[in-house]
Amino acid sequence: MIRDALRDAIIDRRLAPGTKLSEAEVGALFHVSRTVVRAALQMLSFEGLVRAERNRGAFVANPTPDEARQVFDSRRLIEPGIAMAAAERIGAADIAAFRMALAGEERLLGERGPSARRAEIRASGDFHLLMAAVAGNAILLKFMEELVARSSLVIALYGRSGASSCGHGDHGRILSALERRDGVEASRLLSLHIDHIEMDLDLRVAEGMALREALATE
Repeated sequence: MIRDALRDAIIDRRLAPGTKLSEAEVGALFHVSRTVVRAALQMLSFEGLVRAERNRGAFVANPTPDEARQVFDSRRLIEPGIAMAAAERIGAADIAAFRMALAGEERLLGERGPSARRAEIRASGDFHLLMAAVAGNAILLKFMEELVARSSLVIALYGRSGASSCGHGDHGRILSALERRDGVEASRLLSLHIDHIEMDLDLRVAEGMALREALATE
């Protein structure tokens, strides 16, 4: 619960890069011990969303432009292979799940405001995770979960539109290739899609909320 709440606040840009994550303050907000908080922060550190500094504590990660490029370079190396595997394994139930995901993305494209943009970023990431799940490699899926989390943070921080360039219709074309079991074309389209996402970055960082405000429940 604590890990998920912090993770969502970081990815949704409610917690700005560099924000100190005080174990005492987080523990007080969730009414848990510092030991429990420390374990949650450690998990987020493994995902690359939190930076732990000796004798200073934990801070929200602040990916540099070079680190952002490395994230997308990693995705270019991995995801085309995932698309090839998904094209071989995709079934009717998978296609239905993809179509449902795309319908959700379409609804979000018509909405306005920061919360809608954050939801669109999350929905885009979910599409890529669904493809990794269909590919059937649990290790790659776990790795993709980390890459998508890091990508979502980078997109939220540096994206010109605050979204993931799904206005290009990339996901729909990728799904069409998967339905045809054309792994080569799905891989090609996926590489272009990652290019589109990276082209949207402009390196500007928006300010986030204070820790208490970001983790407040509505």
